[in-house]
Amino acid sequence: MKNKKYLNIISVIVGIIIWQLIASIPNVSVFLASPPETVSAFMDQVRKGSMFIDIGYSLFRVLGGFAIGLVVAIPVAFLMGWYPKFSGLVEPWIQFFRTIPPIALIPLVIVALGVGESAKIVVIFLASFLVMVVTIYQGVKSVDITLIKAARVLGARDRDIFFKVIVPASTPFILVGVRLGLAASLTTLVAAELTGAQVGLGEMIQSASLYLKMDVVILGIVVIGIIGFTLDKIVLFLERKLTGWQETRQM
Repeated sequence: MKNKKYLNIISVIVGIIIWQLIASIPNVSVFLASPPETVSAFMDQVRKGSMFIDIGYSLFRVLGGFAIGLVVAIPVAFLMGWYPKFSGLVEPWIQFFRTIPPIALIPLVIVALGVGESAKIVVIFLASFLVMVVTIYQGVKSVDITLIKAARVLGARDRDIFFKVIVPASTPFILVGVRLGLAASLTTLVAAELTGAQVGLGEMIQSASLYLKMDVVILGIVVIGIIGFTLDKIVLFLERKLTGWQETRQM
């Protein structure tokens, strides 16, 4: 594990050096701000008092839409996996909407909900829900049928099988779905903030791009990436705690 941490640090340092070298190329420097310029832009945003406000609003939208998506995705996915008739009714619509980019739904969301916070959260909810429900559903479907048969032989009722076999066996897939849902929420953030946002990282990127402030654009991209990386690490930590019984290949 220590070697992996050292490699991660080396990878980040090398990446920043490559970023600096590429940004030093005359034609590239027009649209790619260098690391020092990005840090300077960060300090400027902090001095203006807008940086942490933008981060706070964007986090609220991302986590709000994601949380609602998770709360809805888990029961829907388990019902689809447990009841074939329910799956037959619901799965075609999930697969249909899963192929539609959330940005394409923005005009409908704006007409239905206006340009308030609810519209932004709904767009993020749709993106995260569709990713998570499919992932968790696949986890429920892939539970070893031998475990279910063995539980029935031992006299377990459907309720016992569901909570003591299906749910624990599906937990790793739920956590994978959480990771994918968070990623989908963050990648949809900029699109969600097209719905008339006055503050937020996506709005900061869009406004800066209009005035060709590429240092601020790159700053917004980097901050979203750091937030996503941090949230993913938190979920990985929870995954190790909740699925410690699983055998995994140690790298």
